[in-house]
Amino acid sequence: MKEQNRKSEYMSTPIKRQKAQQILKNKADLLRTKCSFKEAVSNYLNSVLIDRNNPETYFGLGVCYKNLGKIQKAISALEKAAKLDMNNSETFYELGLCHLKDETPCKAIKCFIRSIELEPENPDAIYNLGLAHEQCDEQDMAMMIYQKLIETSPTYLNAYLRKSQLLMKMELYRPALALYKNVLKINPHYSKAYFDIGVCLDKLGKQTDAKRYYHKFLECSPQDEHANYVMKRVNELRKNNSKHTNLSLV
Repeated sequence: MKEQNRKSEYMSTPIKRQKAQQILKNKADLLRTKCSFKEAVSNYLNSVLIDRNNPETYFGLGVCYKNLGKIQKAISALEKAAKLDMNNSETFYELGLCHLKDETPCKAIKCFIRSIELEPENPDAIYNLGLAHEQCDEQDMAMMIYQKLIETSPTYLNAYLRKSQLLMKMELYRPALALYKNVLKINPHYSKAYFDIGVCLDKLGKQTDAKRYYHKFLECSPQDEHANYVMKRVNELRKNNSKHTNLSLV
């Protein structure tokens, strides 16, 4: 009888441990959704002490470390999650984000590619793949990725914005202008687009149109960090216009 009880107790121990691990993980998951990352980390670590082979636990731990700014610990946890489950696109996506923060873009590229292979329709992974190529000074590749994203996800605003910014850096103001106008079609309330359109028109010598968009920007975002520059530039353009008017009357 005693021997049977011992066998029963032995058999129940792994089940009890599994339940305890699941309770800790569930509590940690809930804390993570509430952005209580420090408390979540404590519960995830206790869960790991019980079961070191649960990829979801390492994934949650890695995301918490990322949000706490502990990037190396986040990478370590997410790499463990990836080894335990090679088919979770979200794990590779989060790992890619951590490598971007860690300024190791070549590693980020590999992670985002794997994430896209597992989930081809994830526009965030495609967008961040473009950012990783930018960090590698591969602007042409980044531009191609953003264009593909615009074609496959025509309402994905960040692709338009990032490609426009690259075009402006290259002083290609006309194509940048066209993209920014598409941004306003998608989101007419995106005030920064008015500023960037104004800058493009200004650079193209279309100062009257530039002033119009600068004014729209100031109406939408009078407290924006660019507001002082815009007000000064509008005054400069107004003075230049007055000089030209006076000269034409002479």
